[in-house]
Amino acid sequence: MKIGIFGINTGACADPETAAKVAVGAEQIGVESLWTAEHVVLPDPREAPSPADPETPFLHPSTLLAYIANVTEEIKLGTGITLIAQRNPVVLAKEMGSLDVISSGRLLLGIGAGYLHQEFSALGVDFSSRGAKTDESIEIIRTLWNQTNPEYQGKFIQFKNIQAQPRPIQAGGPPIIIGGTSPAALRRTVTHGSGWYGFALDVETTKSVLENLEIAKSRYERDPNLGPISISVTPPSRPNKAMMEDYAAIGVDRYIPILASSDETSSLKYLDDLNLSLIHI
Repeated sequence: MKIGIFGINTGACADPETAAKVAVGAEQIGVESLWTAEHVVLPDPREAPSPADPETPFLHPSTLLAYIANVTEEIKLGTGITLIAQRNPVVLAKEMGSLDVISSGRLLLGIGAGYLHQEFSALGVDFSSRGAKTDESIEIIRTLWNQTNPEYQGKFIQFKNIQAQPRPIQAGGPPIIIGGTSPAALRRTVTHGSGWYGFALDVETTKSVLENLEIAKSRYERDPNLGPISISVTPPSRPNKAMMEDYAAIGVDRYIPILASSDETSSLKYLDDLNLSLIHI
């Protein structure tokens, strides 16, 4: 099973030097991928459904990933997840295409519609249309990455007679990994996704979602060029070997525990513990 680490841009890793040391250390012990969190703003005071205290720092995902791309060589760099409905998809296609170039083709683009209505309000983005914007944005990004003469006529965005260079290094563009457990997220996984990402899900919940994903596969047509659907999960608690084996038994391909640390020292110790308990066993 592939091992990733979530939270390379928040907590202790909101300090770029700590993030760089963790990234280099993770690559050295064989971690497959590093993943960012994303929130532009958080409600203050904290209120549901906010995932963190308002003072929690989140470095911008592509900025931090570009920084650590420069100090690493092989480890993959993932967004877990980019809140795509909050973004202009034309700008996002350029941003993520550029990151794939900078990282020599190491980007994994995790995306989701978003759920924090206070964040949408602060950005001036309509919360009720986030699902439709997500669907359209995925199509726009793939169009800009793959069509020789990109053209798109959608509800929210229209364009023709343009180019958006450079294109990503990876053929077809970076894998697009769909986050979320809703029926719409599972539909997008089948129709548009290279993979699916479940966050803070225990084994039983993951198993239930994967059963629903199988149902979605039977209902929606999938482009064979997308290949098989990879399954990535972040567990809700500190990882261990037995837990990882339980996830593997139900079909999880990539195990992405949260980097639980408060400073540089505990971050690097976390890597040592991860190395001993999960990677080199």
